[in-house]
Amino acid sequence: MLSARHKTGLVFFPAFDWAISPTHPEREERLLYTQDQVFEEGLFDIEGIIEFKPDLVLVKDIQRVHFCVPDVWNVTTESHFISAGGAKTIGSAVLSKEIERGFALVRPPGHHAMRIVHGSRGFCNINIEAIMIEYLRRAYKIDKVAIVDTDCHHGDGTQDIYWHDPDTLFISIHQDGRTLYPGTGFTNELGGPNAVGTTLNIPLPPNTSEEGFLHVMKHVIKPVLDDFKPDLIVNSAGQDNHFTDPLANMNFSAQGYAALTSILQPDIAVLEGGYSIEGALPYVNVGIILAMAGIDYSKVKEPDYNPDKIRQSSEITKAIEKIGETVLSYWQRRNSLRDQIQRTEGFDQRTRSIFYDTDGISEKQKEKIRPCNDCGGALCIDSSSDRGHHILAIHIPLKACAKCKETGYAWYESADRSAYGMVVLQDRTEDIYLEKK
Repeated sequence: MLSARHKTGLVFFPAFDWAISPTHPEREERLLYTQDQVFEEGLFDIEGIIEFKPDLVLVKDIQRVHFCVPDVWNVTTESHFISAGGAKTIGSAVLSKEIERGFALVRPPGHHAMRIVHGSRGFCNINIEAIMIEYLRRAYKIDKVAIVDTDCHHGDGTQDIYWHDPDTLFISIHQDGRTLYPGTGFTNELGGPNAVGTTLNIPLPPNTSEEGFLHVMKHVIKPVLDDFKPDLIVNSAGQDNHFTDPLANMNFSAQGYAALTSILQPDIAVLEGGYSIEGALPYVNVGIILAMAGIDYSKVKEPDYNPDKIRQSSEITKAIEKIGETVLSYWQRRNSLRDQIQRTEGFDQRTRSIFYDTDGISEKQKEKIRPCNDCGGALCIDSSSDRGHHILAIHIPLKACAKCKETGYAWYESADRSAYGMVVLQDRTEDIYLEKK
């Protein structure tokens, strides 16, 4: 009888009542074929692979991460609570040592959902990984977390949430944003002034195959993780890099995904994208599960897998090596880059235009952060949308210094409520969420 080297937990939630449309790639069949394959291959007969049922997250769990406009109920459904709850269930099982590793095979996905949420972007309403991580920080007192996003699309929502957090390392491997939604994730996107270098982006050329993905995993990501020494490694396990995926242009395979997982050794994986419902997902997910459990995955292959047909060109190999060198250089120089930025006086500010492609909403943001050598910094965001909503959102980070906490409350108390539809304070030091009436 087979036995898992690493006790591994799984949660399935196909979200039968949630789909963008009956024929849209983001629909329940994404997980139903995988679920069938897992049972057909007898994975739950393997000693040490266990199924958990998803819990629900609470409104408080969502508000620990997001400012939802006009409120949580207007931007979520019950399926979002259960999807995020499935990630929370797996995270809790890992942190309480019921299992060594866990995989939340849930939908709807979440990595395009930013700190402020006016609606759905890239099929994402709330960020299920971030909700899980911040719950685990509160419940289990973990500190440093590394998120490695292997979805083909840049995890711009997760990047936004952790842009100013020096204790969260966000690494995204994705198809070059010049060729794919959401058009971001370039190597010079390194994080805010208090967290320079803890955001790292690895944009890969279209038609990258196993060779390229595994090169950056071995020679870029693993050395960075060894330096950072996180308490927890989370894989945003998007599977749309597969050579049969209809929404992207990459040449990864089930064997490649399993090998990547074996090298990365994530504590927790959370499903993101992947839309080759029959040709890829059942095989990729089985490969990832076996790799997480420490079981031989060499026989997991798609029916039409031919490595010669999807091998990358020498030009792509050279381009990837150069990208890897650039990313490592930024990581090695992160402290000097941060020191240069923090010498700037006053508040660091940026203005952004954000489009919610799924819901057709346009948002304008004016953001300011207090440069700080001691914490992530007090953050203030003035956000308005073309749906008529206007919010002032103030965030005090979990490990805020006294000055940043004071600054955050001063912004909140001095805000003119009549000028905004909402004035909201997220104080992570006290785990409270306040709305000015």
